[in-house]
Amino acid sequence: MEAKAVSRFLMISPRKVRLVADEVRGFPVDEALNILQFMPKKGARFLEKAIQSAKANLLNNSTGVKEDRMFVKKVYVDQGPTLKRFRPRARGRAMRRLKKTSNITVVIGDE
Repeated sequence: MEAKAVSRFLMISPRKVRLVADEVRGFPVDEALNILQFMPKKGARFLEKAIQSAKANLLNNSTGVKEDRMFVKKVYVDQGPTLKRFRPRARGRAMRRLKKTSNITVVIGDE
C-alpha cells in the first residue's frame, strides 16, 4: 500500500529542496523525519511537513499498516510558477528578479 502527499507553491527554489530530498529518499519514514529535524536547511522544514502528511494519509486511508514498515518510496521536487518582481537600478532602469516556487511530491509505502 502507498500514499501520496503534495505541497505546492512553496517559496523556495526547487534546486535547494532537491539537495535535501536526495538525502532521505529510500529511508524508513521515522528515520527520514529524524534526519530532517536536525538538518539546518529551509527545505528540510517543507519536506518534513510533506512526509508527515503522507504518513498520516497512509495511516488514515489503509488498514493494517505498521508504522515501523513505512519507508519513503519517491520524493520529487518540481518547479512551480515563477513570480516576476522588479528592483530599481541606476539611471531609472529596472532589473527583473525571478522568485521561483516549488512543488514537492512524496510517496511512501509499506512494502
